[in-house]
Amino acid sequence: MFDLKNLEAAAERLAALLPDDARVLRDEFKASAKPIIESMLNRMDLVTREEFDAQSRVLAATRARLEALEAALAELERKDDG
Repeated sequence: MFDLKNLEAAAERLAALLPDDARVLRDEFKASAKPIIESMLNRMDLVTREEFDAQSRVLAATRARLEALEAALAELERKDDG
């Protein structure tokens, strides 16, 4: 679901914030940060940009169809009243 390269890069940036003299802690953090971040993101029930864009297209098409049906119904009602 998530780009692992981005997660690894985030873990690297976070690890870089730790002081150099804490190398063991830094290496340990780097090894465990990626799975922790990935787990947190998965629990957030996020969708990818591609999934979001696909659903946006489906919604736009549905909205257009609804508007067309509403217009057709209004036309039929107008004819029925006239």
